[in-house]
Amino acid sequence: MIQIHPLGSIPEVRPSDDLARLLADAIEAAAIVPGSFDVLAVTQKIVSKAEGRFVDLATVRPGPEAMRLAGLTRKDPRLVELILAESSHVIRAVPHILITRHRSGHAMANAGIDQSNIGPGSGERVLLLPVDSDASAERLRQTFATLWPTPPAVLIMDSFGRPWRHGVTCVALGASGLPSLVDRRGECDRDGRTLEVTQIAVADMVATAAGLVTGEGAEGMPAALVRGLHWTAASQPASALIRPVEQDLFR
Repeated sequence: MIQIHPLGSIPEVRPSDDLARLLADAIEAAAIVPGSFDVLAVTQKIVSKAEGRFVDLATVRPGPEAMRLAGLTRKDPRLVELILAESSHVIRAVPHILITRHRSGHAMANAGIDQSNIGPGSGERVLLLPVDSDASAERLRQTFATLWPTPPAVLIMDSFGRPWRHGVTCVALGASGLPSLVDRRGECDRDGRTLEVTQIAVADMVATAAGLVTGEGAEGMPAALVRGLHWTAASQPASALIRPVEQDLFR
C-alpha cells in the first residue's frame, strides 16, 4: 500500500541553509526511519532557496529581444530577460503566456521562474530553478547516506501545466536513487501482445502523488516521504524523462 507522509516541520528556507539537515530533522520529527524504496519528494522551491537562486528584478536590464517579447506577452521586460537567459529557445509567446525550453531541457512556462511562496519581504525578487536539479537531488541523497543505513531516494518536483488540459500537476525535475523512467517495451501484456511503446514515467507519478499533500498555495508543506513503492529497474535521473528535441511530436 502506498503511503504519503507530509513533512511540515520545516522552517522558512534561506540561502546557504543546510537543506539536508532541515529535511532530516523533519523526517525524524515525523517519527520516520527511512527504509528501502522510500522516496523523499522535495519541492523545487526550497531547493532553489537553499541554493540562493534569487534574483532582484531591480538589477536586471532587459535587452531588445526581451523588450519585444514583453510587449507581445504583456509581461515585465526584466522578467522576460531572465526567462530568456534561463532558456535555450522560445516555444510560444502570446499575451500573458511565455513558454520556453529551459536550458535543462524542460519545456515550461516562464522558464520555471516564480514569485509565489518565496518568503516574506520578497519585494521584486524572483526565484530561478536549481542549476542542475539531478545534481541537487544526488547531493541530498549522499548526505542522507551519512545519516541512515538506508537513505531514501530523492526527488525534486515542480508543478507544470499540460497541453490540452486544465490545471497543473507535479513532475520530477531532479531525481537520485530511483528509476525515473522504466522502459517496458518488449514485455507482454495479459494477452501475450508485445508492448511496443510503453515507458513509465515513475518519477513524475511519484511527484504527482506527493503533490497531493504538498499543495500549491499556503499549505506550508514543502516535502513528503512516499512509502510502499517497489522497483527492480536501475536508477535513472529525471533528465531521462526529457524527450529529445528531434523527437518533439508537436513541432
